[in-house]
Amino acid sequence: MPIIPIHSLDDEALAPFARLTEAQLRHQSETAQGIFIAESPKVIDVALRQGVKPVALLCEPKHITGDAASIIARAGDIPVYTGERQVLSQLTGYTLTRGVLCAMQRPQLPTPECILRDAGRVVVIDAVTDTTNIGAIFRSAAALGIDAVLLTPDSCDPLNRRSVRVSMGSVFLVPWTWLPSGDVTDTLHPLEFKTAAMALSDDSISLDDPRLKAEPRLALIMGTEGDGLPKTTIGQADYVVRIPMSHNVDSLNVAAASAVACWELRRR
Repeated sequence: MPIIPIHSLDDEALAPFARLTEAQLRHQSETAQGIFIAESPKVIDVALRQGVKPVALLCEPKHITGDAASIIARAGDIPVYTGERQVLSQLTGYTLTRGVLCAMQRPQLPTPECILRDAGRVVVIDAVTDTTNIGAIFRSAAALGIDAVLLTPDSCDPLNRRSVRVSMGSVFLVPWTWLPSGDVTDTLHPLEFKTAAMALSDDSISLDDPRLKAEPRLALIMGTEGDGLPKTTIGQADYVVRIPMSHNVDSLNVAAASAVACWELRRR
């Protein structure tokens, strides 16, 4: 594996780590699906164990024989670019959290029908655009036994660098894909899923309502914090669900709400 010291920050080979936006990374022509950046040895290790293919590695020299050694040993014949922390900070525009970045091929995503075939509990992310929230939702979904995650096209990309890091690699552990359109019920109802929209309304039921737990196939629809779910999505849902609150608090952050809902409605 070639170890390549960084001599020029303008080296075109370093563009994925420095000069390409998230959108440009997704459309890199060198791979069919584009590339993304995974940060920290632990997250990169999770991705490799799930079969994600590395393209190039960027790290401080001390990590070559330290935290990144096992990654380098498993990553095959890919270039490993290296430089001191201050050089890497100039290159990337931020201090690396754990000193290691890996450019990786974006996996080929399955169809919704494929990942829903044997699923019983699903999270639908509807128009959530905060990268931290996306990562946290995936981490809760993986930890609490959710079978799959679906996202509407106007949601943030789960393979955004920050989303991947916040999820601690959970985006590689839970099957996920994009919905073909914003109409959630068109995909889920034909597959015999009941939908539960997390929203405040006059006819909402409590999260601990036994009817929800009794559903063999249930999809939790989580919306953005500011505007919440669209009225059409709420109106088409089989259930509208609220989390019981105290002290006149009306709602939780969407990441916290997803963790509570996933725990309560997990399959037993």
